[in-house]
Amino acid sequence: MQFHLNGFKAGDPDINSQPATKKNSISDSPLPQEVDVLIVGCGPAGLTLAAQLSAFKDIRTCIVDVKPGPLEKGQADGIACRTVEMFNAFGFAEKILREAYWVNETTFWKPDPNQPENIIRGGQIYDTEEGLSEFPHLILNQARVHDYYLQLMRNSPSHIEPFYSRRFKDLKIQATNQAKPLEARVVARFERANPELTGQIETVRAKFLVGCDGARSEVRKSIGRNLVGDSANQAWGVMDVLATTDFPDIRMKSLIQSAEQGSILIIPREGGYLVRIYVEMDKLGESERVTQQGLKVSDLIERANRVFHPYHLEVKDVVWWSVYEIGQRLTDKFDDVIQSQNTTRTPCVFIAGDACHTHSPKAGQGMNVSMGDAFNLGWKLAAVVRGLSPTSLLTTYSEERQAVAQRLIDFDREWSKIISSKPKFNADVKTDGYDPAKFQEYFVQSGRFTAGTAIEYSSSPLTKVNVNQHLAKGLRIGMRFHSSPVIRLSDGKPLHLGHVVLADGRWRIFAFAGQSDNGKIGHYSPIRSLCDFLQSSNQSPVRRYTNLNSDIDSVIDFRVIFQQSHRSLEISEMPNFLLPSKGKFGLTDYEKIFCPDLHNQVDIFDTRQIDRALGCMVIVRPDQYISAILKLDDFLGLRDFFEPLLIQQNKVI
Repeated sequence: MQFHLNGFKAGDPDINSQPATKKNSISDSPLPQEVDVLIVGCGPAGLTLAAQLSAFKDIRTCIVDVKPGPLEKGQADGIACRTVEMFNAFGFAEKILREAYWVNETTFWKPDPNQPENIIRGGQIYDTEEGLSEFPHLILNQARVHDYYLQLMRNSPSHIEPFYSRRFKDLKIQATNQAKPLEARVVARFERANPELTGQIETVRAKFLVGCDGARSEVRKSIGRNLVGDSANQAWGVMDVLATTDFPDIRMKSLIQSAEQGSILIIPREGGYLVRIYVEMDKLGESERVTQQGLKVSDLIERANRVFHPYHLEVKDVVWWSVYEIGQRLTDKFDDVIQSQNTTRTPCVFIAGDACHTHSPKAGQGMNVSMGDAFNLGWKLAAVVRGLSPTSLLTTYSEERQAVAQRLIDFDREWSKIISSKPKFNADVKTDGYDPAKFQEYFVQSGRFTAGTAIEYSSSPLTKVNVNQHLAKGLRIGMRFHSSPVIRLSDGKPLHLGHVVLADGRWRIFAFAGQSDNGKIGHYSPIRSLCDFLQSSNQSPVRRYTNLNSDIDSVIDFRVIFQQSHRSLEISEMPNFLLPSKGKFGLTDYEKIFCPDLHNQVDIFDTRQIDRALGCMVIVRPDQYISAILKLDDFLGLRDFFEPLLIQQNKVI
């Protein structure tokens, strides 16, 4: 798509005209007095959480923000491959793919050894390694991501709309009633931020409160958590501009290191014309803050032209600009439970996103990791509120995401140091500079982390690390389920297997059949035996944890992948459990059975290194991460895995 040609225009590029202001009528309504989940902050983390909870009509969710309305110009713009996978679970990846800039390749520029005052291209690589994800790295205005979430929430079963112009004041947590673990114990107060309503206080009671209110989070302060870290004493400027230039890679993601003038990072933006430019400014004094330098956008443009030499940049329009200091800060825990209470109570207040970790924006991880926090927490809150899981599940949020944030902080510190280092422009000369070749090498090595696919959860009740990993070497336990093409048996449709994992709170069990297994009656079929167990046994987790009034796959969604061609199997010969009757009319679900995409020579058993002789079960959490791998006949192992994570819904005889 091409847009922004005649100036930046916020909102949907398919709409030719926009109203002068966006007004949300629900902002004029009073806040609800009591809810299940109260979210403070309409940033990426808050909206991801609200969007996930909006799928459940039986969860009362309220999201509140101090701003007067939706975001129009976002500061974050990088969307990692893993995040696009998550967007696909929400159902709007295709729309974002159409609108966004695709980061296909990255170029590296360095000082010309013969004329150090000039820059020359030193390398060009694919931005992400081949096969890392079916989705690319994207660039899109943060406000558009917000728009898609808001539309999803608006059209959801819960019809959630944010309440704007509310400033969070404080909260109190009432004593735990052991007999009522899901009692609304959090009492939060908000002050109306509308000029005509200033000073008016509203109070909301909630079972759970989540602070997604940014680096200066008042929710974080209210539970006694602090951001701890340091600053690199380095100032950077950033600007979104419409410009003309003779620099040849202005539509490529480019990392430029000059000999004496500092570094630049170019991020082309959506629409074909807009570009974001990060510019390294002067180092700060020991106790100096960037605000003390009085920098103007003209200073950023002037410095950029010095780095670009011999090329020239003429800025026609500045859409947005800012200056910031590089720093990394992190909280020690992402919930309200202090160390001495770990064994006596479970959390009821959480923080996510910038409220618990901050870092430089150049690695493009801030928005992505923030949304990852919320995606991790959302399904857990939904399961607890709906009575499907015990409250102990909520303790895993801080344990898992704090470790992810720490790794991000460590990476960002190293990356910021490298990108701000003075380059060694002549390899034969001994200097203290950083070798540009090493700079490019580090970028390649870090590719999986920046793509968001390197996140790995450690051993816990949710993650059975190092157990049966040999049965599916390409589906690493603790990491996200790496999708691969398959063919659906019922209609021959080619699709990605991972795309059936939607943001609907359900667990998935993918059963990969052994080589000789065709599921037929009268043949040796571990798949048929597994289906019989799940359908009939009183040990079956499907029977134990699914309400009798609900569809059989409403809690645990079971799917099978055979090794044969889809044309060699008959769906009428499949086990009944793979053709469940659902809904009020008892219609048959024909979308549970898959085969390899042999026509396109993409065999999932090869791409994900599944043991062809034995097959296996792969258990996938609602947020698309792999929890466990089991043998196909390990029925009791399957029972034992779910036992601490789900609450029995029926009396099984």
